[in-house]
Amino acid sequence: MFDHLDHVGIAVEEVDAALTLYRDLFGMTVTHDETVLDQGTRAIFLSAPSGPDLELLVALGPETPIGKYLAKRGPGIHHICFAVPDLNVALATCKARGLQLIDETPRIGAKGKRLAFIHPKSVGGVLIELYEAHQPEASLQAE
Repeated sequence: MFDHLDHVGIAVEEVDAALTLYRDLFGMTVTHDETVLDQGTRAIFLSAPSGPDLELLVALGPETPIGKYLAKRGPGIHHICFAVPDLNVALATCKARGLQLIDETPRIGAKGKRLAFIHPKSVGGVLIELYEAHQPEASLQAE
């Protein structure tokens, strides 16, 4: 069902400090920086020469999902994301296997990709994002 580990999402309070750490000290490259208004988040993707990306998640306010996460748990790993070839099939498979979904239907996230989350209660306490590796032909034609 999973194609590959796409990225690890990290909730950060101080974006400049996080960029200093991951970009400047660890030598990662910023590949994408986007504000996702409907999620109340700024998403900054960083790449290393090999391995999955990191997604720095910056809350746009205290009442956003990341703002609430930071208030409750502080900065740190927020989620892991697996790329899937077909998000609809992956969600149907998860549901058929009894996993609790946060998103019953896909939504659009950073980079215009379709995504959905699996509830941590279903998967050992880890928030898992499923991210469609490639947009389906129907959505490409609709644009």
